[in-house]
Amino acid sequence: MKLNLNKEDSLEQNSTIVKSENYFTSDTLLVNENILIEDYFQYIDSVVKAYDSLTPYKFSEHLLVSANSWIIDTLQHTDYYRMMARDTFVYDQKKMIAIPKGSFIIIPDSIQAHKLSEQFLKTRLDINIPEFKLRIYEDSTMLYEFPIRVGRDEKKYLEMSGRIQNLKTKTGVGIIVNHVRNPRYVNPVDNQQYFVTRRDDNKVTKLPQIPFIETELNGIRYGQLIHPTTNPMTLMKAYSNGCIGTREADAWVIYYYAPIGTPITIRYDLDIITPDGIHIVLDDIYKKQR
Repeated sequence: MKLNLNKEDSLEQNSTIVKSENYFTSDTLLVNENILIEDYFQYIDSVVKAYDSLTPYKFSEHLLVSANSWIIDTLQHTDYYRMMARDTFVYDQKKMIAIPKGSFIIIPDSIQAHKLSEQFLKTRLDINIPEFKLRIYEDSTMLYEFPIRVGRDEKKYLEMSGRIQNLKTKTGVGIIVNHVRNPRYVNPVDNQQYFVTRRDDNKVTKLPQIPFIETELNGIRYGQLIHPTTNPMTLMKAYSNGCIGTREADAWVIYYYAPIGTPITIRYDLDIITPDGIHIVLDDIYKKQR
């Protein structure tokens, strides 16, 4: 994907790139063509590559998109079920527009980049298994709360690992260690890759290209991922082979709030206090208290 950085592509005619040892002024790019989901990461990477040598700060995809939060909103609206709610059937989400032609992308100045980097350092993910909830916090402030699905309470032979495995989602404290931006969909039971999915409405579509997030807990990589499910009817249930499933739209938000190194806690707390101050004891889905 060719990136045009000519000055006529800037939002303001007097927009200039100024780099000093300690400061970089913001710049604006005009998107000259529709960027499809299948080309989205290639395009974003080209912008980052073009500017990384110009900025005194470490430029990244997450900084770029956080400075242009409308991109996240656009990506969220490629969710299959959001499109169906508007009476639009989408067979191949990779052909949908991620960034429309004529959009302007802001390259953050040094002050904004520093502020965003500080926010990333204060961000953490919190998952409570029996509550079926994933929350994003900045310090003590909850930014988002999403419904999830978790691993089933059973043991099963998985061809992918070649052994019987406990499918319960594992708990622990750790970090985000990897992003899989173009995931292969593989059934762990038979270790076979698949390319289409049957949706909750019984329609068959191609699989979306939405990043998977890999976690490390207590210093161990279990292969336990946070990723979208194409069947949101399974949310709020113990249904998966151990991974944490989310809605497609929510997966985009989580991805852009969780750069590599973001702290994560996965816990199993049955006793919770609601925002209204009400004490609730959740169902013991893994029978831990029996």
